[in-house]
Amino acid sequence: MDEISQKPTVLAVEAALRAAGVTPRVRVLPETAPTAAAAAEQLGCSVAAIANSLIFDAEGAPLLVLTSGAHRVDTGKVAAQLGIAELSRASAEFVRAHTGQAIGGVAPLGHPAPIRTLIDETLADQPEIWAAAGHPHTVFPTTFAELVTATGAEPVAVN
Repeated sequence: MDEISQKPTVLAVEAALRAAGVTPRVRVLPETAPTAAAAAEQLGCSVAAIANSLIFDAEGAPLLVLTSGAHRVDTGKVAAQLGIAELSRASAEFVRAHTGQAIGGVAPLGHPAPIRTLIDETLADQPEIWAAAGHPHTVFPTTFAELVTATGAEPVAVN
């Protein structure tokens, strides 16, 4: 498990957290957590406390939406808020090209270049939030305020 914490993607997340003034507290899970339900089960928390990092294709540009594991993103609603015609799920290749991370472990930060980020405003109801840390086996605890500050995310209604 220690080799997982030394993966370049996990180290990039830790470096981004430090750069944002956050002490990294990455936890390596015994099993992968490709879904919010799987992460919540391993962490013993509510699925609503899991911040899914979802990459969308916003007319060719990446858009990161941090949403509660209890919600689905209404792509039509988010596209309308952004003033674009269409917001679609990104391919695995698109996700990796823009984040440097694989689907199932995409973190809200630690990407090669900044990505416009929206955050589900209902995550503010959670005293502690868990987000992926760059690998399907890794997560880190945070708060809504800390996540907004660290990522520059815009709070919005996503569902």
